[in-house]
Amino acid sequence: MNAAFEARLRGELDTLHAAGTFKHLRHLTTPMAPEVHMEEAGDVIVLSSNNYLGLSDQPEVIEAGIEGLKKYGAGTASVRFICGTFDIHRMLEERIAQFLGTEASLTYVACWNANTGLFATICGEGSAIISDELNHASIIDGVRLANKAKRSVYKHADMADLEAKLQEATAAGCAPVLVVTDGVFSMEGSIAKLPEIVALCKKYGAVSVVDDSHGTGVMGKTGRGTIEHFGLTGQIDIITGTLGKALGGAAGGFVAGSRALVDMLIQRSRPQLFSNALPPTVAASSLAALDYLDAHPELAERLRENVAYFRAGLQRIGFKPLDGPSAIVPIIVGDTAFAIAMSDKLLKRGVFVTGFGFPVVPEGTARIRTQLSAKLTQDEMDRALAAFEAVGKEVGLLS
Repeated sequence: MNAAFEARLRGELDTLHAAGTFKHLRHLTTPMAPEVHMEEAGDVIVLSSNNYLGLSDQPEVIEAGIEGLKKYGAGTASVRFICGTFDIHRMLEERIAQFLGTEASLTYVACWNANTGLFATICGEGSAIISDELNHASIIDGVRLANKAKRSVYKHADMADLEAKLQEATAAGCAPVLVVTDGVFSMEGSIAKLPEIVALCKKYGAVSVVDDSHGTGVMGKTGRGTIEHFGLTGQIDIITGTLGKALGGAAGGFVAGSRALVDMLIQRSRPQLFSNALPPTVAASSLAALDYLDAHPELAERLRENVAYFRAGLQRIGFKPLDGPSAIVPIIVGDTAFAIAMSDKLLKRGVFVTGFGFPVVPEGTARIRTQLSAKLTQDEMDRALAAFEAVGKEVGLLS
């Protein structure tokens, strides 16, 4: 190891430790569930997972993954266009398209890969991409890779600013013009103004792109996401999303849209061309998760009930969580070190929840981000609320 380089890394890490912002990994010894066993803290209630529907340890989902592993083995050991693609991938992609109401879909090993593989493929010289300022980091990095396109950012959820950017792009003769937004903003719990965005895209002939990773399985009457929530099925041009949150939680992402879009991604999307396919066990379990959600639409309703109960509980004891209809309920506490210290205190009281600060969110807006699951019981939520009340008083946030 280069000694000077090692010293530089250690110095930067020492700075993080001194500031109280060093991130520690926690080690679970049981499946992800409303309550888990953690090496560092024993049995804890989980309020920091994207396991919104509780499908990570659903027996049908687990069994499907086991059967997929037995039938197909560990994987193809190469990329899809070189050595072939399993029929389970085609089945899953057809199922995703059917679930979202699109012509086709294409899976990736993660939604990060889907987002970084999308924009550079379809946006070349003369095109434009207009992105919400609070979009996920994978969108930001994906847009950066489309370095031949004109790229701009509009103020979060500001439709006047978006229209101004659309006017600039169309006046410059850009084509295509893409407008990209998260469906649910992961750090805020708020949702995009999709009806207004769709209207503006139609007005200016732009292509609408929605990453609904935190909306799939959560929003909409049947859990089909933010697009269903607004009654806009079939009106979004491109949807990206994940299989690694509400839909089983293992891994995987996708792009859904027209057949022509998917065929172009198969031809030119670099993460698709140069990465192995989704492991077949994950493809099989994700397919089972979609089938389970369709058979149990009450899960989405139960999740909404849990969100309402927990949000009301936080407000009752004196916290002021950010508004929003999603399963993400953040509490702004200000300083990054303070947020991390508060999450450590909650963990000692049996509640696993993460404190987020800069650079994940802007300076001064550090937060405790709670995320609810349909499988949480009222008793578990009440115990978590009691811990929040005790810690809130201990750190001076509650009187």
